[in-house]
Amino acid sequence: MSESYTLIKGSVPLLISMPHNCEELPADIAAVMTDKGREVADTDWYMDKLYDFAQALGAYILIPKYNRYVIDLNRDPDGVDLYPGANNTELCPTTAFDLMPLYQEGCEPTKEQINQRVKTYWQPYHQALASTMQAIKTEFGQAVLLEAHSIRSQVPRFFEGKLPDFNFGNADGKSCAPELMSALAELDYSPYTMVCNGRFKGGYITRAFGQPANSFHAVQLELSQFTYMNEQDLTYNENLAKQVQPKLQLLVETLIDFASTLPSNT
Repeated sequence: MSESYTLIKGSVPLLISMPHNCEELPADIAAVMTDKGREVADTDWYMDKLYDFAQALGAYILIPKYNRYVIDLNRDPDGVDLYPGANNTELCPTTAFDLMPLYQEGCEPTKEQINQRVKTYWQPYHQALASTMQAIKTEFGQAVLLEAHSIRSQVPRFFEGKLPDFNFGNADGKSCAPELMSALAELDYSPYTMVCNGRFKGGYITRAFGQPANSFHAVQLELSQFTYMNEQDLTYNENLAKQVQPKLQLLVETLIDFASTLPSNT
């Protein structure tokens, strides 16, 4: 346990990170946000509930305690854009996905405040990621990271039309062994749609921690929220979730099996 994240220790060589799962805002930050900001509408809703089977499978699970509007744990701490030339959200976002302001006029975070948030929230989460991945590798010879994300099926700011259901990213093949991505691509996702390295190629965490030459393998899944929730009122849909969870469980089991049999590079 930590003041800024929760780490559930596991027994298999898989860590599931959910950096955009939480809704909470520190009181001092919430006080200067707009009503839109306090709605935290761009949360990766219910990731912990959707993956509630993973702990029984032995996966390590890492979840922050504060919302992505405070600081985006899946962004470069130096503010480098994930997708140069495209529309990007900042390390400390100032607008929602629909471009509405998150802060009251004149209250956007200053450089000093951003640096403090990096120290208070970003660094502890990444230190937990690094130490957990290293501990897993030490015990098993290799470590696999699943970055579990979700997003609305339609976000005009970032992509046209409707997003595929399962959106995998491995930094265009750089963040994991090709055999791992092939194993995921060969799974049966029907009736859902699936794409690899489409609009989403993996965020900062996937790119930073995916080092297959050093036996660290990382894959991001950006799941369309249309598959498990009512997008308009941001509520969990039990019937939809029960249909997609078997696909997610098969995915997690495949990652565990792969990690357990993959020869290490050390």
